[in-house]
Amino acid sequence: MDASIHRYARGEWHGPSLSHRHIRFQKGLYADFHHFLLLREGRAELHFNSGEERPLQGPLLAFLPPQARCDLLIAAGTAAHLVGASPQVMVDAIGEKVESYSLRIFTEQRKLVEASDPLLVAEIAPLISGFVREIDEPSRASWMAASAYMRLILMTLWRGTEGERNEQRGQGETGSILQRYRQLVEAGFRQHRPISDYAAELGVTADRLHAVCQRSLGRSPIQLLHERVVQEAKLRLERSARNIQEISDSLGFSDPTYFSHFFKRKTGLSPAGYREIARVSAGSENRMLSSGYADWP
Repeated sequence: MDASIHRYARGEWHGPSLSHRHIRFQKGLYADFHHFLLLREGRAELHFNSGEERPLQGPLLAFLPPQARCDLLIAAGTAAHLVGASPQVMVDAIGEKVESYSLRIFTEQRKLVEASDPLLVAEIAPLISGFVREIDEPSRASWMAASAYMRLILMTLWRGTEGERNEQRGQGETGSILQRYRQLVEAGFRQHRPISDYAAELGVTADRLHAVCQRSLGRSPIQLLHERVVQEAKLRLERSARNIQEISDSLGFSDPTYFSHFFKRKTGLSPAGYREIARVSAGSENRMLSSGYADWP
């Protein structure tokens, strides 16, 4: 049992009631959570800070990243599951596999993702119900199980809303090479492999890979690789309780001193200095801090 799980994960069943319910996502503990709403039947509304209002009619599934900045109004007589995950749980759920890059970008898009496809709703519904049971039962409440449920929910939603297929459409040779390079970097950036290894795995020369990255993004392959390492270091310094040596080890550095020099050379701050700024700036819009995986191109 993980007694602290309720600080990092949220699972609620809202049965039909005689009055409406108002849920403020940006208040208190859940302000930085990613939320999923499974509207089994009935109606709800999303009220965005921009003034937009979005009516919802069940059965329906909605995904709300924290950037959505909205409130939820559940109408009387409506049955709904609401689950949420903190940035820490999302990091574990997204993992470190080839698909992780795509999932990170998908989960940080500043838009509402809806799926009214009944087959998709039927596929995700038991996963969301399982997540709620996991969080709700004191004898269970496992962080590992909660993050596993969240991974399955994310993968199912990504595939079901054409996130996977959209990535594969319209890519010429250059786009394909770049996308595959990003995926290889996602799977192997902790191994600190030379760029020539990546090029060989892609079946192109190192010069060809350099030209593709430079033309598409204005950066060399090694710059992109280093940016990914720095991005992960920032996220771990912000969102985990690991010490600097543990973070250095987890990112494949053999020496924490070298990691500190590398991080300072890229950011202008030591890892400890960056962590202190993150601690002091918690909940603010400090642009020095990482705003998420979507920052990595």
